[in-house]
Amino acid sequence: MSTPARRRLMRDFKRLQEDPPTGVSVVKDISLVLFIVCIFAGTFKLVIEFSEEYPNKPPTVRFISKMFHPNVYADGSICLDILQNRWSPTYDVSSILTSIQSLLDEPNPNSPANSQAAQLYQENKREYEKRVSAIVEQSWVDS
Repeated sequence: MSTPARRRLMRDFKRLQEDPPTGVSVVKDISLVLFIVCIFAGTFKLVIEFSEEYPNKPPTVRFISKMFHPNVYADGSICLDILQNRWSPTYDVSSILTSIQSLLDEPNPNSPANSQAAQLYQENKREYEKRVSAIVEQSWVDS
């Protein structure tokens, strides 16, 4: 990995360890370019993978925990604007995780990655919340 990207990641990782967003923990730093992070809305694990072009290009982020959410694809990848077309080098790991937490709390059904979850969220919120609760409870068992 190039030196500028490595320096930036080291800074981001240090900041994440010293002042993590509320409800977030780095479970494992597999290498400087690959983190496994846990978000405690349930106990959801994510893999964050960085390329040599970081911070000019966003990392690849995906859930490795089972998810039922309008903005999470079946493979765990996340439909989030800052990870796609709205990326800026000013974002760091903490801001990515904070954005993901916000998305978990406030889904965007108008940009669905999971059409079934988006439809349920819009048409039958009670049933949607039952499905999400079951996934959250399962995440506690799986962690």
